[in-house]
Amino acid sequence: MIYEGKAITVKALESGIVELKFDLKGESVNKFNRLTLNELRQSVDAIKADGSIKGVIVTSGKDVFIVGADITEFVDSFKLPAEELVAGNLEANKIFSDFEDLNVPTVVAINGIALGGGFEMCLAADYRVMADSAKVGLPEVKLGIYPGFGGTVRLPRVIGTDNAVEWIAAGKENRAADALKVGAVDAVVTADKLQAAALDLVKRAISGELDYKAKRQPKLEKLKLNAIEQMMCFETAKGFVAGQAGPNYPAPVEAIKTIQKAANFARDKALEVEAAGFVKLAKTSVAESLIGLFLNDQELKKKAKDHDEIAKDVKLAAVLGAGIMGGGIAYQSASKGTPILMKDIREEGIQMGLNEASKLLGNRVAKGRMTPAKMAEALNAIRPTMSYGDFGNVDIVVEAVVENPKVKQAVLAEVEGAVREDAILASNTSTISISLLAKALKRPENFVGMHFFNPVHMMPLVEVIRGEKSSEVAVATTVAYAKKMGKTPVVVNDCPGFLVNRVLFPYFGGFSKLLELGVDFVRIDKVMEKFGWPMGPAYLSDVVGIDTGHHGRDVMAEGFPDRMAVEGRTAVDVMYEADRLGQKNGKGFYSYEMDKRGKPKKVIDPVAYELLKSIVSEQREVTDEDIINFMMIPLCMETVRCLEDGIVDTAAEADMGLIYGIGFPPFRGGALRYIDSIGVAEFVALADKYADLGALYQPTAKLREMAASGQKFFG
Repeated sequence: MIYEGKAITVKALESGIVELKFDLKGESVNKFNRLTLNELRQSVDAIKADGSIKGVIVTSGKDVFIVGADITEFVDSFKLPAEELVAGNLEANKIFSDFEDLNVPTVVAINGIALGGGFEMCLAADYRVMADSAKVGLPEVKLGIYPGFGGTVRLPRVIGTDNAVEWIAAGKENRAADALKVGAVDAVVTADKLQAAALDLVKRAISGELDYKAKRQPKLEKLKLNAIEQMMCFETAKGFVAGQAGPNYPAPVEAIKTIQKAANFARDKALEVEAAGFVKLAKTSVAESLIGLFLNDQELKKKAKDHDEIAKDVKLAAVLGAGIMGGGIAYQSASKGTPILMKDIREEGIQMGLNEASKLLGNRVAKGRMTPAKMAEALNAIRPTMSYGDFGNVDIVVEAVVENPKVKQAVLAEVEGAVREDAILASNTSTISISLLAKALKRPENFVGMHFFNPVHMMPLVEVIRGEKSSEVAVATTVAYAKKMGKTPVVVNDCPGFLVNRVLFPYFGGFSKLLELGVDFVRIDKVMEKFGWPMGPAYLSDVVGIDTGHHGRDVMAEGFPDRMAVEGRTAVDVMYEADRLGQKNGKGFYSYEMDKRGKPKKVIDPVAYELLKSIVSEQREVTDEDIINFMMIPLCMETVRCLEDGIVDTAAEADMGLIYGIGFPPFRGGALRYIDSIGVAEFVALADKYADLGALYQPTAKLREMAASGQKFFG
């Protein structure tokens, strides 16, 4: 053994060839943490010092190659002073450069996922062989940063600037065929032939058949683009990428600027340019939020996995109530491999559900994400029915009928008599108490909430709601089924609106107050979209449905009368009474016309302005900052209350629920991280300025305590 550590070993294979193997002890994956980097330093030094070595192959002892850097270490390291961070980055880069400069050929065998630092390790080798099932990429922009182990320097010199810009700015994972096509890897083989292929390549390089030094040379030099080519390439790319990424996500454009700045430098100077830009991004609030979001997502996955031990396997599901929602649930279940019965009392409901599932599956085929054969398989896994005939074999039933407690109770009681005693019943209600609905059941311990968000196929969140009598097995089985459907489940405790809608309605409450002051709803939409929301509150109301919002508002007012009950008519009442229900009937705050692609396009409608005049109580000048505060303070305050009331267990779950459920701006990290970014004490002081607007704006006693003691929700 030439070197043996806890993450890396270097051992002799044959004829002067050694294997440098990544196999991090105690972990299911390889990653670049401090330990691995330190051992890579020692491994490279050991190889360098051994004159008998003629070639190196790099392998992995895990199912993946290297997933990237250990992101948990970013949180602390990014707090270091900028100069210290730059120096540490360059020190790490020196390891990769020393590996690249070894006086023998190097071949890396990519057996599985190689992302971020893992792929940057591959780029430092002379040759790359990839298993046909593996994926490679540089996804750092998704964390608000860009590659920091030489990715912006080596990748453009390996695959060309245009390809590198696309790979880095998009941050996507690339399949083996695509990697081979652009020259990111030199060969693709089946996994069982990977080691042999790597050995063959290194032997050919040792014998002189392949000139590894010539292959290495472009990575050590400046980019082969003249001044005009550089200008055309980089300026066009910056404009396009800026348009795609938007103003709130600077990393993709900064990556292009870094490649441009380093274009005329050889490797070592180019790496200095990369390090300076990397640290600049690492210090942004966007990076802090997106890294926090990633860590929160990992926490959610871990919590969901904790339910696996007691969860029952769902082999057959059912959905009650077809239509758009039922069809979406059926599609999601069937497309992910769980057959599902779809029941409705009307033939037209069944047809609507099947049409929805068929349309969604057809879209996947059209985009090349599914074969026609797989589409047929998924459609066959959806079994429409108007009776309970086959319900005796069902493991879980999702009720998705009209949002009316009496109707839901009647349907749930009926289906309970048609299923096995251990079958789980779940309601897709968005606002009605699970404990209330459970009163109609003989086995309330088998009943939970399973709240999908519309459109089902696009929205990643599922709220799994624990009622007063819901068993842990029922909760665990529903969580497991949601995961099987490709969704991110968050377990919440029962209350009106649960987590997401309970938090959303105070946001709409702030919107109503602004309209009562005569503020233009189009202006409010523009301000909140600029803040980062995918759509402003007026447009969102139209998309959700004014009638849905009207009903939900009444449920929330009954549940939390102290702060959500309203006096007099509101904008939602005015629209509802005028039968302006939003997109569903072509008129709400906006009117809707079909565009060329057959999608509804919003149009400003003078009738809406005329109707809203009746609810204006006073005309008041407000700034854009006021608009943000009117909307965001009640949303954030209700999120705090949900955490304090134990509706969610952790700040991470609360924030991820809002990001995945209602599109809270990811670059702001969630409501509680947003409070942290302002400062808890500063947020309390800000809320106090608006306290005259009512109870929704008033901080809780516990939040005031946090402010006084300098506490945060994260860290």
